[in-house]
Amino acid sequence: MVDRSAIRMIAITAALLAAGVAAQAFDETKYPNWKGQWVALDGNENSPWDPMRPAGAGQQAPLTAEYQAIFESNLRDLASGAQGADPTRRCIPAALPRVMMAIRPMEIVVTPRETYFMLEQFSTLRRVYTDGRKFPDDFETSFVGYSIGEWQDTDGDGHFDALVIETRGIKGPHTYDASGIPFHKDGEAIVKERLFADKTNPNILHNEVTTIDHALTRPWTVTRSYRRAEQPQWSEFTCSEDPNYVQIGDQGYKLSPEGLLMPLRSGQQAPDLRYFK
Repeated sequence: MVDRSAIRMIAITAALLAAGVAAQAFDETKYPNWKGQWVALDGNENSPWDPMRPAGAGQQAPLTAEYQAIFESNLRDLASGAQGADPTRRCIPAALPRVMMAIRPMEIVVTPRETYFMLEQFSTLRRVYTDGRKFPDDFETSFVGYSIGEWQDTDGDGHFDALVIETRGIKGPHTYDASGIPFHKDGEAIVKERLFADKTNPNILHNEVTTIDHALTRPWTVTRSYRRAEQPQWSEFTCSEDPNYVQIGDQGYKLSPEGLLMPLRSGQQAPDLRYFK
């Protein structure tokens, strides 16, 4: 009979050999050096989705008439002092594509079969499969969706220089930015990205983001850019809601200095008090 310890040693040796083969198969020099900490080139939490256009109505988002009306209603709410439709104000994670604004630092980790985007905002972990798989027929939706990517060698020098990603299954509620530009309620948005380094500065990374959604009259393409930090500093992101803001159903109210509910806009309906005498 073979000794159990010998069997265990054989199994461990086989696992180490397999790991060594996998490590040898992954030629790191074929991939771009995107190591380090990346942050938005310009922007903050209230930055517009398209950095080349003014915020709010100035974004000129190609919305259908129905969703343009929803957006304009939200802008009026914001002007009246309401919190508006931005779900991150209620500590709901910034979903894709908004989270890729990277208003807080992110790190990119490349492995043989997956590429990871680790974003400080809402402690978001995004996994992009680059193993050649197709989208499964059924998968669980999430705020970052299900992403499949492909590395490309666009200049034919034998080294990858661009990562192309398609993401589906993005869970709501989510908006493009703090102004509340909406997505269609059917949750069928598809986001396509192309990430590549700047031709003149390897410490600048560009992300061409194209959103295809039934709330849009056409695909909407925006370019977000990031810079590599020279002296990275990481911190823990903790979200806390405004204690003076109260959400009841689909209505938001404020607390007065006396601790009483007060409306945020003219003509706002009172909350349902059916369970109170």
